[in-house]
Amino acid sequence: MYANYLAELRIDLELTDEYEELYKPFGRNDIILILSTLHSSLLKLFKSMNGRLPTKDYCAHFWADPSRELIDTIDKIETLQRRLSKSEYAFKIEEYNQGIINKCNEFLSSSGGSTIPENMDKIELFYVNPIFIKCNTINVKHSSENIIHDLIPLGEGSYALTYKYHDDFYNKDFVVKKARKGLSEKELKRFRQEFEIMKSLNSPYIVEVYSYNSEENSYVMEHMDYTLDKFLKLNNDKISSGTRKSLILQLLKACKYLHEKGYLHRDLSPSNVLIKAYDDVLVIKISDFGLAKDPNNELTTVNTEFKGYFNDPNLKLEGFNNYDMSHEIYALTMLIYFITTGRTNTTKIPDKNLNNFVRKGLGERVNRYKSIDELCEAYRNL
Repeated sequence: MYANYLAELRIDLELTDEYEELYKPFGRNDIILILSTLHSSLLKLFKSMNGRLPTKDYCAHFWADPSRELIDTIDKIETLQRRLSKSEYAFKIEEYNQGIINKCNEFLSSSGGSTIPENMDKIELFYVNPIFIKCNTINVKHSSENIIHDLIPLGEGSYALTYKYHDDFYNKDFVVKKARKGLSEKELKRFRQEFEIMKSLNSPYIVEVYSYNSEENSYVMEHMDYTLDKFLKLNNDKISSGTRKSLILQLLKACKYLHEKGYLHRDLSPSNVLIKAYDDVLVIKISDFGLAKDPNNELTTVNTEFKGYFNDPNLKLEGFNNYDMSHEIYALTMLIYFITTGRTNTTKIPDKNLNNFVRKGLGERVNRYKSIDELCEAYRNL
């Protein structure tokens, strides 16, 4: 248990609360105080080393006592990081400081002092920014100020986890999507490609993304209020036919825009169609472009596994890499029916016109609507 090690550290360290404000996100007083103390120790020792830096084209000597003290401080930090790694207090070391610690580990000696290598610059000292960053937080920079936000879990999929945080600067919620640990190189490329596709699109009906963090394999995007699935479960008996029609036409506009840009989504479903609830209007936006098909990118042609629970079941036999417009029409027809009725079972549809519309969209591929325009015209004629 990490509690015993925390107790040991409190006895071993000369505790200081000088930097405790930087570690409030940890929410536990003993950890806040310990991290504040370790922060202070690193600054003192790095400042001492700066007296021998920069080394340029010659080496320098770092005295024995501070060498041993820095070795001990780094050991305490790394041990604490391991002890807390599976707890809610897990933390990482800020990237720049992690690099300095790694470099120090290469030359520090516990006896006789240490030889600082050539071409080592003075160390930047973090007086106002944290060195230890709580995992499942995000560091957002506004002007010259770094602000740490707690991340609240929202959900998880096969390849990624999603979190929410509130940014006081904008007074808005944002979402962070993080790739799961252990993904293959190709899966990480696909995850990055999802961001790049969404970043390249500019439509009010596509979820907006903002920035990609290569170190964390994560990106920030706008926060939406509902999945289509959740919205209909909560409101199906209260939604007017006019609202349903508006949502459907927005969905069709989104897909037409996407197709004009050369993409097929390939994973259209009530969980990937999101809703933003403004005071005066509901806006549909499409998300989750991890399976989007771009004919110019080889990553979109190698995956033959059947995905998407609104997809044409015949894809299991035809192969997911053979996904084309007729399959996108199938998924869209299912979504239109779902928005219209709140149901997914298309076996018995009492309304004759709606039944005919659905049968054509889900029927033999050669008989389906050939484009979004044709599908949209058929829907308007219902």
